[in-house]
Amino acid sequence: MATKSNKRDNISTGNAGEYFVAGELERHGFTAAIPMSNVKDFDILAINRTTYEQFAIQVKTTSFKRKKWTLGAKNEKIVGKNIVYFLVALNNLDQPEYHIVPSAVVAKEIYDSHRKWLATPGKNGQPHNDNPIREFHDEEDKFLDNWSCLS
Repeated sequence: MATKSNKRDNISTGNAGEYFVAGELERHGFTAAIPMSNVKDFDILAINRTTYEQFAIQVKTTSFKRKKWTLGAKNEKIVGKNIVYFLVALNNLDQPEYHIVPSAVVAKEIYDSHRKWLATPGKNGQPHNDNPIREFHDEEDKFLDNWSCLS
């Protein structure tokens, strides 16, 4: 069970990731708006200042150097041409890394990897119980600084 301190740390990590992403979007020619209230399926609205193209940005952040982010089953269904995930690794407060991934790639990857996990026997050969937790991995940095998703 999460303690109040752990929950507060997770919220702080998530907030830090959103503000880091907003700053990077601004540096790359976008106007970034973080909604004042919680929005169901995105964290930042980004508008390209040259083309006026709009993007819904979903931010997931880890405070560690690992390239693994936790998502939910609902993320298997959040797909759109202009929906992009920024998966942020804060690297223990060193230089943050931004893994920028199209929503269709995230949805397919977490769906496929979860199905594979369910089909793989767990402890003592027992089947895994289904749950809403999904994970996205980018150990090979395939999506590191992948700004082409926004062009």
